Amino acid sequence: MTGKIHNISDWASSAGKRDIALFSSHKLLEMVDLNPILFIGGVHGDEPEGVRLAQELLAHITGNKVEYRPWVLIPCINPDGLENQQRTNANGVDLNRNFPSQCWSDQYEKDRYYPGASPGSEPETKALVNLIEKLRPQLIIHFHSWKPMIVYTNKKAETAATLLAHSSGYFLKEDIGYPTPGSLGEYAGNDLDIGVICIEEQDHLDEKQMDEIFPRFRNPLLEILKKPKLS
Repeated sequence: MTGKIHNISDWASSAGKRDIALFSSHKLLEMVDLNPILFIGGVHGDEPEGVRLAQELLAHITGNKVEYRPWVLIPCINPDGLENQQRTNANGVDLNRNFPSQCWSDQYEKDRYYPGASPGSEPETKALVNLIEKLRPQLIIHFHSWKPMIVYTNKKAETAATLLAHSSGYFLKEDIGYPTPGSLGEYAGNDLDIGVICIEEQDHLDEKQMDEIFPRFRNPLLEILKKPKLS
């Protein structure tokens, strides 16, 4: 990256009053018409593999003098969950069921999927919704771990998702296999017509396996960052 990396260490605050950091290629006020790529790690606090991938992508971008398209990266949107090794935030809400999508529902089967008292009720979700609606990113990629797969929502994300699937050897899917009302894919991908990709890494990796995550996705992620257009 040839320009200065912008870092807002207290861009937002979690339900548990922890700071949420944001990094970007430009000042946020300058990005309104640039349609950046938005990367998000740590939506679920018990998925450290996603945080690790976001952190190592950030380290690579900031350590190389390469010109990339505009980008925004949030290493961990759910620091409460990460600290407590739990899926939900400090209020016990699954952030990936709390987005104000048209299909949001207050129904849930397990506590770990609790969608909140109302759509967009959580400070983490509110911060992301505000950011997405202001910047209108061309593509959103969020990093998770469960079963290895690349899940994309909206045909606008298909080209980039295919690159990630080919590089990793992971299955390419248009949905994760079960309904996710209030998810980021439903809200941004279906309601706002933005391409959304969910990278699902294998969960419960040991340290050696964690070291292998970024190399698996490095080339396609950097190719996506260099492309003038993603479709």
